[in-house]
Order: sequence, then C-alpha cells, then structure tokens
Amino acid sequence: MKKQIKIVKKGQDEGNLLYWLSLSYRERMAELEKMRQQINKTRYGTRTEFQRVYRIIKRA
Repeated sequence: MKKQIKIVKKGQDEGNLLYWLSLSYRERMAELEKMRQQINKTRYGTRTEFQRVYRIIKRA
C-alpha cells in the first residue's frame, strides 16, 4: 500500500469530521480516553504519583 499525503487548509478537512461523527458517543469517549492516556504516557512517563499535595483546612 502506497502512503499518501494530502495537504489541506485548516477547517477544510471533511474526512476527520465525518469519521468522528460516524462514531457513537461511547466510541468517541473511548477514543478520547486512549488519546489522553497516550499523551500522559509520553509527557509524564510511567509516574503515577500526584503532582501536588493539597491540605484542606476547615475555617470558622
């Protein structure tokens, strides 16, 4: 299979929009979760600890 590259202007790529609209709500959420995990893995590696520690204080 030969790879093809098509250059389009921003906002004129109909294929991407049609793909996402063809998916159900659950499928879109599953795909977004996969992307989120991939981005977090590349950005933060395998660290699973919290970045910050917050203390909640009850005030009078």
